[in-house]
Amino acid sequence: MDILMKALYLLIFPGLLYCSVAGLLLAGIDRKVVARMQKRIGPPLLQPAYDFFKLLGKETIVPAAAARRTFLAAPVIGLVSLVVTAVLVPVFGFSAFGGVADVVVILYLLTIPAVAIIMGGAASGSPYAGVGISREMVTMMAYELPLVIVLLAVGKAAGDGGVTFSLSKIVEYQQANGPLITHWTMWPAALAMLLVIPAEIGSHPFDVAEAETEICEGALVEYSGAPLALFKLSSAIKLYIMTALFSCLFLSGWGTGIVAVDALILVAVCAVIMLICVSLVRAVCARLKVEILFRFYWRVVAVLAAISLILAWLVG
Repeated sequence: MDILMKALYLLIFPGLLYCSVAGLLLAGIDRKVVARMQKRIGPPLLQPAYDFFKLLGKETIVPAAAARRTFLAAPVIGLVSLVVTAVLVPVFGFSAFGGVADVVVILYLLTIPAVAIIMGGAASGSPYAGVGISREMVTMMAYELPLVIVLLAVGKAAGDGGVTFSLSKIVEYQQANGPLITHWTMWPAALAMLLVIPAEIGSHPFDVAEAETEICEGALVEYSGAPLALFKLSSAIKLYIMTALFSCLFLSGWGTGIVAVDALILVAVCAVIMLICVSLVRAVCARLKVEILFRFYWRVVAVLAAISLILAWLVG
C-alpha cells in the first residue's frame, strides 16, 4: 500500500498529472495576459496544451550527426527531475515526501533540466545549439548563486537557532509565526526570488539561451516531435514549481486543510506570482545581453538575497 501511495503521489498528485495541468494552465494564462498587455487578442487559454499534444503526434527527426541516445534521453531526464521536484514542494500544509534536507535536494534537482538542455544541445551537433548551451551555462551560473542565498536566508529565518533545510519545517514555522513575506527582514530575499524565477524558467528578457531571433531556439534547434514536446512540458512544469516554491518559502502558514481545495488555491496563488514576476516583465522588457544578465544577478539579485541573510542572522 505504501508503494502504491508513493506511485500515486509521483504520477497523479502532486506529481506528473497535477503539475503538468497546473504548468500548462499557467503558461496559457501568461501568454493570454501578455497578449492583452500588448493589445493583442492572444491564443486560447489552453494553447500550450494543444501545442504539447500536437508535437506528440509529429515526427521525431534525429540529425545524422547527433549522438542519438543522449539526444533522445535528455528531455526525459529533464522531465523526470522536475516531476520529482514537484512532489517535494508542499501544497500548503500537505507534503507528500518530507525530509530534513529537501531544500538541498530541490536545489540539485532544479539544475538537472538545464543540464539536460545542455546535454541535448551538445548531442545534436548543431552550431546554433553550441551557442545556446554556452549561454545556458552562463545563465545557470548567474541565477544559482542568488537562489542559494535566498534558500539560506529563509532557512535561517525559519530555523530554531540554526538553519533549517526542510520545507516542511519552513511551512510549520510560518503556521506558527505568520508568512515570511510579512517579516521585513525577508523582503529583499522575496524580491530576489521573484527576479530568479524568470531566469530559472528561461522567460523573456532572460531567454538568452534560446533567443529565437538570434540563434534559432539555441540548444533546442534540432528537436522536433515528442522530444520537443517533453522540453516544452518541462518548461511549463518548471513555471509551476518555481512559483509554488516561492509560495512555500514566503506565503505559507495558512490553508483550508482540504487538500483538493488547497491545490486549486495554490494554482491561483502561482498565477498571481507569475503575473508579477514573469508576465509583466516579459511584456515590457527587451532581452538582455548575456554579460548584462550575469552582472545583474551577481551584483543586484545576489546582494538583495545576501541582505536578508545578514538580517536573518542579526535579528534572528
